[in-house]
Amino acid sequence: MFDLIAFDADDTLWHNESLYTATQQKLEQLLAPYLDGVDVAARLYATETRNIPYFGYGIKSFTLSMIETAIALTDGRVASADIQQIIAFAKAMIDTPTQLLEGVKEVVAQVAASHTLMLITKGDLLDQQRKLERSGLADYFAHIEIVAEKTEETYRALLAHYKVDAARFLMVGNSLKSDVLPVVAIGGQAVHVPYHTTWQHERVDPAVAQQSHYFEVAHISELPALVATLQNPKSKIGRPYELVTLV
Repeated sequence: MFDLIAFDADDTLWHNESLYTATQQKLEQLLAPYLDGVDVAARLYATETRNIPYFGYGIKSFTLSMIETAIALTDGRVASADIQQIIAFAKAMIDTPTQLLEGVKEVVAQVAASHTLMLITKGDLLDQQRKLERSGLADYFAHIEIVAEKTEETYRALLAHYKVDAARFLMVGNSLKSDVLPVVAIGGQAVHVPYHTTWQHERVDPAVAQQSHYFEVAHISELPALVATLQNPKSKIGRPYELVTLV
């Protein structure tokens, strides 16, 4: 049934958002002496959102947004040593080892044994390549695509390039906004694997999500059974998966 199965990377295969959250907390502590009762997290998110069209996603964009936020919140009073500390935060993020989610390596290996796999991720090119290399998963993927955005147009272009019919394409990821809804909208199938925390920019109104039809598993370990079931309705799976059909 599927000519191509694609996986998201960050927070689907390895931990990512928790690293950003921890660094944001470091920024809040760094700026505390300058501020009184300011919601640094909200201001940082607003800056990140404005900067996406300029810098895209990833650690470099996040770092520039942290610096811009620090300057704005302190009216330019932030010390150069503190700016240097923000840069050090970013380098520490880059140097953090890639930590796979539980069961990911076994699942990817199992699915790769019977299907052609693709990795589709957005973010900084060098950082994503570095994380993939450290993950030990690179050899399982026939194709690697690091894109600026994950939109319907992005998926259509990728499928056209690889000559894959959308109906024979399955996307697996933790983000409803980026990994699930755009794929379903173009006629593909998608599996949502929730992560325990989601960046605000990737959140979707449940009422909007429920207008689409997609699959959801509680843990990525359930994916091989779901894939087998989708390809052979008579197959039995150990734990029922959830098919979201609310309209």
